[in-house]
Amino acid sequence: MRIFITGSASHLAQALLPKLCAHAGIASVIGIDLQAARFAHPKFAHHIADIRSDAVSTLMRGCDALVHLAFVVLRGKMDARTMHDINVQGSRQIFASARAAGMQKLLHLSSAAVYGSGEHLTESAPLRPLARFLYAQHKAEAETWMARDFPEAVRLRPHIILGPHCQPLLKQLLRQPCYIRLPEPQPRLQCVHEDDVAEAIVAGLMLPVHGPFNLAAPGSYSFKEVISERHRWPLPIPFGLARLALKLARRATGFGGEAAWLDGIRHPLTLDSSRAHRELRWQPRFDVRATLASVK
Repeated sequence: MRIFITGSASHLAQALLPKLCAHAGIASVIGIDLQAARFAHPKFAHHIADIRSDAVSTLMRGCDALVHLAFVVLRGKMDARTMHDINVQGSRQIFASARAAGMQKLLHLSSAAVYGSGEHLTESAPLRPLARFLYAQHKAEAETWMARDFPEAVRLRPHIILGPHCQPLLKQLLRQPCYIRLPEPQPRLQCVHEDDVAEAIVAGLMLPVHGPFNLAAPGSYSFKEVISERHRWPLPIPFGLARLALKLARRATGFGGEAAWLDGIRHPLTLDSSRAHRELRWQPRFDVRATLASVK
C-alpha cells in the first residue's frame, strides 16, 4: 500500500509516520505540508505544498490511500474566511482529487468537538459544535458533506489528543496553575493519547471499514482535577476573565486559540468508543490518567 498524507509535519504526524513506515504492508508514504518535515525515513517523501495546490493531484498519482490530517486548528490572526477555505473547501478538493486518482481508502481525522457537548455519546449523536468555535464548526461541516459524497471514507473522531507531541496550547493549559471557576459538579471530559490515535489510523487503513469512529481513552476528568493534581495551591479564576485573556493574547500576538476554545471546558463531553473497539479492534494502551501524565 502507498499512502498519501496531508499535514505530514503536524503534531499528530510525528506519532503516526513512524508507525506507517514500520508497517510491512506499507511500501511508501508521500506527505505534504506547508512546513518542513520533522521525520525522516527511506519510505517517506515529504513535499512542501498547500492542500489547495494544483500540484497535489500529480503527487497523488500511484497512491492507494489518503490520510487527511491537514487542518487549521489555531487560526491566530488568520481571517475566518481563509480558515474556512482551507479547512472545508481544501478538504473537499483533497478528497475529490484522491477519488480521481483511484484511491480505494480514504481516511479523515475529524474531532469529538463536532458533538459540542454530551455524555457517553455514540457516533449516531447529532453534530452540534459549540457556537463561535470555528475549528469544530469546520470539522462538522466537512463531515456532513463527506458522509453524503464520500460514504466510503473512514472518519475518526478523537477526543483531545495529548502526548509528547501535542499542541503547545494544550501543554500550556495543563501546566498553568489556574483553573476556571465553574459550578459543581464539574463537567467531565476525556482525552486520547497520540499513539492510540495513530494505531486507530493504521487500523482504519488496513481493515474493510467506513464511517465515523469515536476515539477516547478509558476514564474521565475535570479540568479542575487536572490542575489541582499538578499544583498544590491552584488559583480559581472567573470564566469571563480567562476568556478575555485568551482573546487579547490572540489579538496581540497571534498565538493561542480563539476564546471559544475555552467554552468546551464548561460543557461535559464524553464518548462511547465501543464501535472502534469492535470494528477497528482498537484497544487504547493509555487510559485518561496515563494520557494526561504523558504531557510534561
